[in-house]
Amino acid sequence: MARRLRPVELGFLLSAPQRMVFTAGMSAAPKTVYRALAEDVSDWPRWFSAISAATPTRGGAGRDIQLRVGIRFEETILAADPDERYAYRVDTVNAPGLRALAEEWWIAPAPGGSRVRWTFAADCATSLRMTLPLIRPGLTVSFRGAVRTLDRRLARAR
Repeated sequence: MARRLRPVELGFLLSAPQRMVFTAGMSAAPKTVYRALAEDVSDWPRWFSAISAATPTRGGAGRDIQLRVGIRFEETILAADPDERYAYRVDTVNAPGLRALAEEWWIAPAPGGSRVRWTFAADCATSLRMTLPLIRPGLTVSFRGAVRTLDRRLARAR
């Protein structure tokens, strides 16, 4: 059953009680990375292995995300700054423990391509908050694998 989360704005990405930040380099230019993140939403499952389905909703103002483990998110896009930032919050989720959740992908030019930073910001119940340190290694592996796979896909498309 879907649970409605507290609506948060961009400031939550800096003030959330639980934050995890991951970074990686990519050979693709920021414009290309941004397009893959913000404009080609339905392609996310092809490069982010944790995701089984991604559908833009409300004319691009939202997304419906299905994870392979059965968790489903309905999201609202908070920022879509071309070639720089793509951020969204979760409005509803079918998993317990979350009170608020937002994520941000920041893209910056770097020698040889781009630097990508993913911020995972959450407010959650004590039971989930205590497990976040345990899932961080899995999120790290998932993020790095997704960025590597996306970078290879983008390189083939050039």
